[in-house]
Amino acid sequence: MASVSVDAVSLRYPNGTLGLADIDLTVADGESIALVGPSGSGKTTLLRTIAGFLTPTAGQISIGGEVVAGAGRPIPPEARGLGMVFQQHAVWPHWNVARNVDYPLRRARIARTERHQRVEEMLALVGLEGYAGRDPATLSGGQRQRVALARALVTRPRVLLLDEALSALDEPLRDRLRLELHALTRDFGTTVVHVTHDRAEALAIADRVMIMDAGRVQQIGTPAEVLSNPASTFVATFLNDATVVAGTVSDGIFSAADHPLTAPLIGGDVAGDGVAEAAIARQDVRVVADPDGDAIVRSSLFTADGGDLVVDWAGMSFRVKTVGYRPLHGDRVRVEVSGVHAFRQDTAPAAPPLVSA
Repeated sequence: MASVSVDAVSLRYPNGTLGLADIDLTVADGESIALVGPSGSGKTTLLRTIAGFLTPTAGQISIGGEVVAGAGRPIPPEARGLGMVFQQHAVWPHWNVARNVDYPLRRARIARTERHQRVEEMLALVGLEGYAGRDPATLSGGQRQRVALARALVTRPRVLLLDEALSALDEPLRDRLRLELHALTRDFGTTVVHVTHDRAEALAIADRVMIMDAGRVQQIGTPAEVLSNPASTFVATFLNDATVVAGTVSDGIFSAADHPLTAPLIGGDVAGDGVAEAAIARQDVRVVADPDGDAIVRSSLFTADGGDLVVDWAGMSFRVKTVGYRPLHGDRVRVEVSGVHAFRQDTAPAAPPLVSA
């Protein structure tokens, strides 16, 4: 396996549109990192640049200490020692399962006996033992995606790249395959770079998460770090559906502008007193049944352990997740906020738009 190093990488398309802006990222040998962000954030652009399908206009990329892009040393994708699984599994319908998995070994001119052994081992590892002779048309979507995963891993790649590899699957199949993929890459000690739009998936299976927006890195950290200590209101809103409220900070207490909300600071970047924006995460908001309460439940979605609510409090909407309590639409409640992350109000100009994900 191998580490991945992205050093000051930028990418600008021929029409001048910015794709990536000064990206720095180091993925340790055997580490799994998830790239997340809204559409057009640059996460897929970065993955394709690591893969070699796009060429950075500045900076360099190294895999296992070898420079593969930048510094005048472009190495083609097929020579980078990577495995890649796309959203569309691309299993060839005219070959059986074994032939599909065998394909990269044939290209590498691996001896037939070794090819057969490695294909059988890999099919067993992805839960497809005995499927070697099956026609892909007889497989379920999840089984075909396992074939694609086996094909990506059979060459024992230095790094595995996943581009929305599970998003085309239905639940609960996606959830089950997510668990199996996590266990399999851990067993192999595989270095993984995983692009996904599924925030829960990124937080569940990655050692670290990198949040991107407008081609720039917004934050990198463990799932616990990015949830409990978001670097900005953008990160808090994107990852945790936080409510953003303008107001002021004084003596460690945030007070909303033209709203009764006050709450202690539990994080952010505000030093001292002044104007700020607060990100209020769903888990930091509690609603209490109160017929005289000054908040009204505007939406109440059933969840396995409670409810996912939208609450209108003094003209402002708050996302709230409840456990063991499921108020109904129209119920009056009292809102309690245990703490907020407050940030200096950003006056920087908007970043230029991107043309890809």
